[in-house]
Amino acid sequence: MALVDHLGITVRDLEQGRAQFDPILTALGYEFGSEAEDGISWHHGDETEIIIFAPRGEDTGPHVHGRAGWQHLAFAVDSRGDVDRLHAVAVAAGWTVVREPKIYERFSEHYYASFVEDASGVRVEFMHNPPRAS
Repeated sequence: MALVDHLGITVRDLEQGRAQFDPILTALGYEFGSEAEDGISWHHGDETEIIIFAPRGEDTGPHVHGRAGWQHLAFAVDSRGDVDRLHAVAVAAGWTVVREPKIYERFSEHYYASFVEDASGVRVEFMHNPPRAS
């Protein structure tokens, strides 16, 4: 079975990226992995490692949501309370609110999520979508 081993994300400023990603990844249970001149990583046991990288070459500005490339990364969490908590952690770490926590009925009557963006335009979603009762 193919699994995502790691996810690399280029941010405009590595130290700002650390300041924004570390609080949310730590709150999600990730641990600091390693650091090199051009990147920082976090891991969560055998789950997907997340790495942020410094830009290579000239900075062309932040990513713009909806253009070709990155769309967003959704973290599935155990409860609506977790969505609210992670949203608050992200906002405190300087992420910009795209959508406040709420129900997204177009996905399901139980789909509760929030969306935030970092200073590089990287969008993250925190979501809770419990299984339907059988």
